[in-house]
Amino acid sequence: MAQEFTGRKVFVFIASAFALIIAVNIFMAVKAVSTFPGLEVRNSYVASQNFDRERKAQEALGWTLRETYAEGELRLAFRDSAGLPVELGDISAVVGRTTEAAEDVTPAFVHDGTDYVAAVDLAPGRWMVLLEASAKDGTRFHKRLDLFVKD
Repeated sequence: MAQEFTGRKVFVFIASAFALIIAVNIFMAVKAVSTFPGLEVRNSYVASQNFDRERKAQEALGWTLRETYAEGELRLAFRDSAGLPVELGDISAVVGRTTEAAEDVTPAFVHDGTDYVAAVDLAPGRWMVLLEASAKDGTRFHKRLDLFVKD
């Protein structure tokens, strides 16, 4: 014999479904806010005023950059328009996950005569490198590199 499906049971079922949906939304919102790494720039208008000028100066350098990661070593190969190694004025980078800042590291790069090399231990998965460098003449070079580390 089947039990009767009363209005009370329908209400409990619908209220439970909505409660579950609301709980999941609250959980996802809390996770999103707690893993947010922060702002890219303080004032987007001011940043936009310098964007074209900096891009043109960076393109005028004529550099290409190739990044590789193997066995705990991040290697950045800067080359000029003739394909020759470039010696920088300075270099810094933040290496981290694209979705949160918890695993961010700031490796120390050393020029080995050809490339810039840093020892950094990266777990498998997708990483990004926020690179800041300058030419010997002070021209700023910045780039975001996407890096995928295999098992």
